[in-house]
Amino acid sequence: MRKFHDLIEGYYRFRGNEWIEERESWSKLAEGQEPKVMVIACSDSRVDPATIFGTVPGEVFVVRNVANLVPPFDPSGGLHGVSAALEFAVTVLKVDEILVLGHGQCGGVKASLSGALRDAKPGEGGFVAEWIKLLDEAREKVIAEHGDGPEGQTALEREGVKVSIENLKTFPFVQQRLEDGSLTLHGAVFAIKDGKLNVLQEDGHYEAA
Repeated sequence: MRKFHDLIEGYYRFRGNEWIEERESWSKLAEGQEPKVMVIACSDSRVDPATIFGTVPGEVFVVRNVANLVPPFDPSGGLHGVSAALEFAVTVLKVDEILVLGHGQCGGVKASLSGALRDAKPGEGGFVAEWIKLLDEAREKVIAEHGDGPEGQTALEREGVKVSIENLKTFPFVQQRLEDGSLTLHGAVFAIKDGKLNVLQEDGHYEAA
């Protein structure tokens, strides 16, 4: 597994090869960014949107967090990392599309499903526990229909994407652009084991891409 020293070695290779080969592209990127798609993905080290979708720098605006969750709109103030990134993407960059990307074997989803962190303190899983409460309603539905085993895990990974999409719609600046047709929301789940991407359809079901 790579450590920081290995990352620096990788930087040397990048700076001496790819960066030089794409110097013109990097010069243009230095002038600003104009991505058309925002991706809200999980922080999981196995699920890199750029790798999955074969993008290059400047093509997608990405925010990553535990279980690819979006909280509902909250105007009360406070530190809202996802909301700030969303606001910037929609109102400043004016992206055309937002994709919520879930994935298989998600640790955040597993923690929600098991309830193992519910009494945890900050620094001992408590921050994660508070964050994944966003899945509580979906969790109850999934457990009732699928149980808390592997089938429930897959179901909650898919329901979690739907939760985030519905929460996106609570942001006034998102809703305004949805209504005028200048913004589209998408959902998908990537399976790490077999590399398949299942895309959320308008009827609420998922189909293989």
